[in-house]
Amino acid sequence: MADTREPGRQLQVETHGLDVIGDADRKGTPRTLFWPWFGANVSVLGLSYGAFALGFGISFWQALAAGVLGILASFLLCGFIAVAGKRGSAPTMVLSRAAYGVRGNRLPSVVSWVLTVGWETVLIALATMATATVFTRLGWGGGTETEVVALIVVCALTVAGGVMGFDLIMRLQTVITVVTGALTVVYVVLVADHIHWATVSAIPSGSAQEFIGALVFMMTGFGLGWVNAAADYSRYLPRASSGRGVIGWTTFGGSVAPLLLLVFGLLLAGSSETLNKAIAADPIGALTTILPTWFLVPFAVVAVLGLVGGAVLDIYSSGLALLSAGLPVPRYLAALVDGVLMIAGSVYIVFFADDFLGQFMGFLTTLGVPISAWCGIMLADLALRRRDYDEADLYRPAGRYGDVPLLPLLLTLAATALGWGLVTNTAASWLTWQGYLLGPLGLGGKSGAWAYANLGVLAALALGFLGTLALGRGRVRTQESLPATASASTV
Repeated sequence: MADTREPGRQLQVETHGLDVIGDADRKGTPRTLFWPWFGANVSVLGLSYGAFALGFGISFWQALAAGVLGILASFLLCGFIAVAGKRGSAPTMVLSRAAYGVRGNRLPSVVSWVLTVGWETVLIALATMATATVFTRLGWGGGTETEVVALIVVCALTVAGGVMGFDLIMRLQTVITVVTGALTVVYVVLVADHIHWATVSAIPSGSAQEFIGALVFMMTGFGLGWVNAAADYSRYLPRASSGRGVIGWTTFGGSVAPLLLLVFGLLLAGSSETLNKAIAADPIGALTTILPTWFLVPFAVVAVLGLVGGAVLDIYSSGLALLSAGLPVPRYLAALVDGVLMIAGSVYIVFFADDFLGQFMGFLTTLGVPISAWCGIMLADLALRRRDYDEADLYRPAGRYGDVPLLPLLLTLAATALGWGLVTNTAASWLTWQGYLLGPLGLGGKSGAWAYANLGVLAALALGFLGTLALGRGRVRTQESLPATASASTV
């Protein structure tokens, strides 16, 4: 959000954790949500998704349609959940307690924590590898020493943002948005002559199953990776803020950059089989191979800033999710714990992992299933409510939202079991057990046409949503019929 504080006021470590944001601290308008969402998604990694989409064996037009639908639909889900932040002024994974109960919500909180830590780890590793690639092309090193230094610098920026909290993150996102947006435009201009439409348009079409697989991958790679953090920033808006404005600016801010980058990424990857394959091994660094030498340093800046922009939002939200899962420490210490895990994971990816894309796709689809189940339940619960959240009861196991209600937990487990049975991840050896329902349901088994359609993500989302709509209405009505309790300002 735009900084609305008095000029000259120094940045301080944010003291807010899982507590409700008081009226005096609420500020801004829905329009200010554009900055964090755009800054977190303007990364040049969006260009690489062009190669990822074409990797499903589909044509340019099919990949474009899958990307547009997947990006818009998934960020629209973020917009809907962001409304909960305005209505409850608490973090996303605290508002989720209304659906899951105060302690029952620890299950989705753990999933959310793993997902956000995983994402921030991937982004930091990509920033490190991209920096090393640039230094190699410049003849300045690029070996292990360069990767170590790059990893330290990028991690320091990310952990600092996560520990300091909301105000520093919003300032960083504004700077990242302007700098990254401008330099990305320059990149597009410089490499435009590498696009060969005749080659791109000649790519043969794929099957409907391959199209669906690309569509679901786009959803999990973009908006579905953010739904569990969607209310963490809208919670600072005044209660009277427009719900439509929150949905619109969240969706627009999150999707506009990925949409533009995807189109150009598809044109680049479709024009060169060599570049297409290189992106699978080093999604950011491969993009430097078609750049003039003089722009390599600016490209390193745009790549690192864009990836850090996403990682900073992730580490902030992962800290909140860890607190919601039950860790009894201040928010900044939770962010620091996540930072340590992020560094360890990044070291593994940069120095030890062999196949980035296979592991990345396995990570996205595997965690995309339970987070989709949670998203469906959260959206249905939000749609059923006619009143704002009772803030005090979000923190009381004996309150209206209950402690460990069985319905949402059983729905989550059932939707996850169904979803994992309908996805496959053959590129990740540790996930070959998935897809166990493809044969029994007559979908051709793990080697059939539907094996890579990733239907499990959509199935989990639908079961969570429809199950809650059908079975949760009475529970919500009972909750909302109870008298309001005293407001909870701190926890």
